[in-house]
Amino acid sequence: MREFFTGAKLGVYICGMVALIKAAQLLLSLSILVVLHEFGHYWAARAFKTRVEKFYLFMNPGFSLFKKQIGETEWGIGWLPLGGYVKIAGMIDESMDTEQMAQPAQPWEFRSKPAWQRLIIMLGGIIVNLILGFIIYSGVLFVWGETKLANEHPVNVDPKLEALGFQDGDRILGYNGETLHYYGDLRMEGFNNRVTQVDVLRDGKMVSFELEQELGQTFIDQGIRRPFSLLYPCEIAGIDSASRAGVAGLEVGDRILAVGDMQLPYFETVREAIQAHPETPIRLTVERGGKVLQLDAVPDSAGSLGFFVHPAAHYAEMFPMTHLEYGLGTSIGAGFTTAKETLQDYVRSMRFLFTKSGASQVGSLVTFGSIFDGGWDWEVFWRNTAFFSLILAFMNLLPIPALDGGHVMFTLYEMIAGKPAPEKVLERAQMIGILLLLSLMVFALGNDFFRLFTGGFG
Repeated sequence: MREFFTGAKLGVYICGMVALIKAAQLLLSLSILVVLHEFGHYWAARAFKTRVEKFYLFMNPGFSLFKKQIGETEWGIGWLPLGGYVKIAGMIDESMDTEQMAQPAQPWEFRSKPAWQRLIIMLGGIIVNLILGFIIYSGVLFVWGETKLANEHPVNVDPKLEALGFQDGDRILGYNGETLHYYGDLRMEGFNNRVTQVDVLRDGKMVSFELEQELGQTFIDQGIRRPFSLLYPCEIAGIDSASRAGVAGLEVGDRILAVGDMQLPYFETVREAIQAHPETPIRLTVERGGKVLQLDAVPDSAGSLGFFVHPAAHYAEMFPMTHLEYGLGTSIGAGFTTAKETLQDYVRSMRFLFTKSGASQVGSLVTFGSIFDGGWDWEVFWRNTAFFSLILAFMNLLPIPALDGGHVMFTLYEMIAGKPAPEKVLERAQMIGILLLLSLMVFALGNDFFRLFTGGFG
């Protein structure tokens, strides 16, 4: 019993350390992006001789962790790690400084500048984030290259997809008549594009079938996070003697060949068969040292026996990877293509946001943090940072008051109408925008807490 509690404490400790490492990566990534985004506004403002009163990393309601006045600008770090800001003189922003706006306009203020200059100042952060995403992707490809798995392997499909026509063991050839060249495209292209027709290779024959709704919407509606997975042996790599697998007599090195009378020699199919029998006796066919054994086991209430298997990467001979290396020149071109396609895919995926199931997938910083590696992998860190930079650019361009896009919208209105929008309208729009963003943050955080308590991040 003491060993069990020691193992439980170790598990809690490891989970806590993984969470801290992921949180630290998220904080560093967002800090880099926020500082450079705000520098985009700062540089543009200074280029047009506009005064910047404050430049802050993180928000500082009430007090600051650090601040220093340098010239006309107060530089500081706030205590609330939610973004950052620059306060530009003569501009209606989240500070809602109506007292300053009531004074006569000064030549160094934002409101005194021509509309085209104000437009560039507001686009400065967005432009920096777009360029930064491209630069980081180029750097990642130059330093680490790219490793891909050719799409030439049969896959296991999520059981929820079988009703659509997919079957375990299918080799998915393409969507909508277009060939899929890499394994990673099966999920990404299925989610990002409007896939309504699928070609598969099944028992040596090509089979095509139509989908009533696009594949990505099915992923969202059914909560499918891993629609396709590689078929590799269910070989036990680790086991807790106190778990139900240990009680059943399973050992490290055992290879599970079947559950019950069904021949399921692969990890994903074995896992699904075990999960289908919570708290129900099952018989396992196991290969051990060249011998075939029959073992009886009872999965727990979650449909788990409590063993670990080798990942697909362990079977390198089964899944040979293609490594692409880039020189300085080719990495620039490939980085631009990667950034462009990543942004296009993200924008296309936004169509799901306006469905009930899509809205339930909206996440906060908890979701963003979950995609980082638990062991601090610099390649993964920089790839995620590049991705977040592009997201930050797109989200800030949305025509929502309190975001850069809201200011851009009113500036464009002024350029077209020949007169600015009334200050009262700008103030009310800013307040509505702030309330809208706060509501969205609360909604996203609620989604994340629901997923945490229901195992949605598992």
